[in-house]
Amino acid sequence: MAFVDILGYTAGAITSLTFLPQVIKTWKDKSAKDISMNMFLIAATNEVMWIVYGVLLNNWVIIATNTVVLAMSLIMISFKLRYK
Repeated sequence: MAFVDILGYTAGAITSLTFLPQVIKTWKDKSAKDISMNMFLIAATNEVMWIVYGVLLNNWVIIATNTVVLAMSLIMISFKLRYK
């Protein structure tokens, strides 16, 4: 595996963890009072665009990374609606 591939996979894995601490904290606290809904709506929209871009390029690092971040964004949106 080339260095550039290792770099891409590593960056993708780290990016995939971006929202995980917030998801865990919100789930444990059962509170999303101080969470910005707009931030996660923008993030979800952005992730969909990245996924489409990855599909068009047939780049699985982009697709996988952004699918995980989209899932976490959607979880945070659902927490925001549930734990007002």
